[in-house]
Amino acid sequence: MSDPAKTDIRSWWADHPMTYGQDHGTTTYRTDSGEERKVEIGSWEFFEQADATFYAWNEPLHGPAGHFSRIFDYERYRGRPVLEVGCGMGCMAMNWARHGAHVTAVDINPVAVEQTRRRFASFGLNGDIRSADAEQLPFTDESFDFAYSWGVLHHTPGTRKALAELWRVLKPGGRLGIMLYNRHSLLFRFLVQFQEGFVNLESQFLDPLQLASRYGDAARQEGNPHTWPVTINEVRQSLFPAGARIEVRVLGTDVPDILDVWFPFLGKKMPRPWIRALGRRWGWSLWIEVEKPE
Repeated sequence: MSDPAKTDIRSWWADHPMTYGQDHGTTTYRTDSGEERKVEIGSWEFFEQADATFYAWNEPLHGPAGHFSRIFDYERYRGRPVLEVGCGMGCMAMNWARHGAHVTAVDINPVAVEQTRRRFASFGLNGDIRSADAEQLPFTDESFDFAYSWGVLHHTPGTRKALAELWRVLKPGGRLGIMLYNRHSLLFRFLVQFQEGFVNLESQFLDPLQLASRYGDAARQEGNPHTWPVTINEVRQSLFPAGARIEVRVLGTDVPDILDVWFPFLGKKMPRPWIRALGRRWGWSLWIEVEKPE
């Protein structure tokens, strides 16, 4: 891998995989009784603990058809080729495989590929899990009926190139599902720009990209090499080809915790309808669905 920036990104995520532990990249979790428990990465217990945390973070996305069934149409793609770019520890790919999709999952991070393969073997699932660069996907044109990426492509300088690759391998009439961080969010505007950038004077030493990378993910581990959120206008105007049908939802499960930082217990005491309204406008995640014309 000749690109130094991409090499740094690959190495950082290999050293700090998305384990959903108490601290980013660790395998220590807090149990229901409040105790901390360390498990071995790749073990059955690890997958159970990591999945439980990931599911809890995204509770509003689960429905009668299963985890994430409010954004994933499992029945529509049963028996059809589905691609995940940036598979992490393999939780989402596992859900697709359990619902009968022909799953291909890729990641630039060798630890993610290894753990997703181990998960599939442990749970008796079938899937093509391989190492690949999102900006140079090793698939022929029009290979997949559905392709998705969850919280990954804002971590590469080549976000547009990666999206173009996803578009290339998508069949006409197929759909993309992409989660990217939202620059017009409470987390970015309040915690990153205002609290860290202005109050703590970090903007005197860090440019906007460095600030977002330092405090967008893994702040307690000094941040990561590259994080740059997008805006809804950018999504609609410049990230996808003309003629694409684009739908954007703002997901705001992070909002209560952000409000608690602003004022202790505010997120817990504010009425739920207010929280949901704030989340729909100022949440940290954009869920983007795009249909490729026939």
